[in-house]
Amino acid sequence: MPALATKPLGVFDSGVGGLTVVNALRRTLPHESLLYLGDTARVPYGSKPLEMVRSFARQISEALLQRDVKGIVIACNTASAASLPALADELPVPVWGVIEPGVHAALAATRGGRVGVLGTVGTIHARVYQDRLEAAGAATWGKACPLFVPIVEEGISDTRIAEMIAEYYLQERPTEIDTVILGCTHYPPLAHTLQKVLGEAVTLVDSAESTAAVVARDLQALGLAAPPGSRGGVRHLVTGDVASYLHTASVLGGPEGPAEHVSLAGPAPVSG
Repeated sequence: MPALATKPLGVFDSGVGGLTVVNALRRTLPHESLLYLGDTARVPYGSKPLEMVRSFARQISEALLQRDVKGIVIACNTASAASLPALADELPVPVWGVIEPGVHAALAATRGGRVGVLGTVGTIHARVYQDRLEAAGAATWGKACPLFVPIVEEGISDTRIAEMIAEYYLQERPTEIDTVILGCTHYPPLAHTLQKVLGEAVTLVDSAESTAAVVARDLQALGLAAPPGSRGGVRHLVTGDVASYLHTASVLGGPEGPAEHVSLAGPAPVSG
């Protein structure tokens, strides 16, 4: 499928957090063209009803399909929890979320079968990680950490303030936990602080890296990987204010590539 393989890969999140997945995809798949949609006009997703988030995910997926993507990565734990696997069954292209790769990575990493999950209120209450882990025989502990997102977006992930908040959220964790999943794509910048609070004996699982590895494997198996030598890159679509998006995205090491505003109020226009 050479023509199909050269098409872009769609990626979306409620805001800038999914850029950690974009960065992981760029490292793993440097030849791929990525089309990232940040739904900043409706951020955050984590505190919204899952049915509402499910409708957002379907609408964004349709907008990406109209831009001729060859697959879609849901770079958001809450949207993955709300819309998968049903959305994947509806769409004509492959769809990946960030939850299953994170679960598999945690199960491979844990030594004693005790795994912690940090995420948004929606992700933790939906138990999308905990139920899958427990079905595989692991014991779990989940904690919603709503203050982590603003900490990351303010660029203070490695400060004493961040450490104190992490200590507060983690104070009641079971001591037997040896692996912790960063169950929100905003959380990787907090890895150093969380490791300091948890101790070096605890393994942190970054679902962004795990997801990139799964996408790379599947694109190759499906014959959809961009040919070697292709010039990869990233284009950004933003539903909210573009300048604010660019400012916040700079904290996460991006954005690379041009950014433009897009409206999801009606049918998404097709662009080259």
